Amino acid sequence: MERVGHVVSLFVVMCSIFTLNSLNAVYANPEGDALYAFRTQLHDPDNVLQSWDPTLINPCTWYHLTCNSNGSVTEIDLGNVGLFGQLDSSLTALKNLTRLNLYNNSLVGYIPNEFGNFENLEVLDLSTNGLMGEIPKSLSLLPKLRNLVLRDNALSGNIPPELVDIYSLVELDLSSNNLDGTLPELPEWVDNGILDIIQLSNNKLSGSVPASWTTTVHRIYKVDLTTNPGLTGSCTAQPCIKK
Repeated sequence: MERVGHVVSLFVVMCSIFTLNSLNAVYANPEGDALYAFRTQLHDPDNVLQSWDPTLINPCTWYHLTCNSNGSVTEIDLGNVGLFGQLDSSLTALKNLTRLNLYNNSLVGYIPNEFGNFENLEVLDLSTNGLMGEIPKSLSLLPKLRNLVLRDNALSGNIPPELVDIYSLVELDLSSNNLDGTLPELPEWVDNGILDIIQLSNNKLSGSVPASWTTTVHRIYKVDLTTNPGLTGSCTAQPCIKK
């Protein structure tokens, strides 16, 4: 009888282990884990991330996210929601992310170099925060990037030449930062590319506008180099707008 009781107890333990492993398999979601890790870096006084609950199986049920038909996160829309904190690299686990909107919050610190690992990112809007440091050159590795909007931060250093060499880029807005140095040369493909807006006003850029800008600026819808006291040449007195 004692042996039977032991066997029953062992069976109960094994069933419990199997159940726990099954639950872990259900709840294990790399995208959910990445999003929750990002949430832990933030102060959320208005509880806009309250729905980001790691015990929920599918992060597609969380607010401020959009998913594709396969249940993979494609968009994060957390603009103007009162978040405080820092960016980290956890979000790069979202392999199908196309839009990351974090504008008009109180994010500080640096833009992670790992942000260059997003494989499908088309829109990166980190404008109107308190981000500092240099713009990572790694952002030029984003193969599908169309809109890079980093205006109104405290970013410093030179503009990486690689940023104006992203063939998929439509909009580059680095205005109202502390960027210095000279303008990088524009690549020849800009004449036939889709780059349409370059906003670099209200920085500390200096020197002469390169000839490559002068010859191609009329092909771009808007180029704004105003309010850079040390910069001379085209589009520095007033924005150049294609008519």
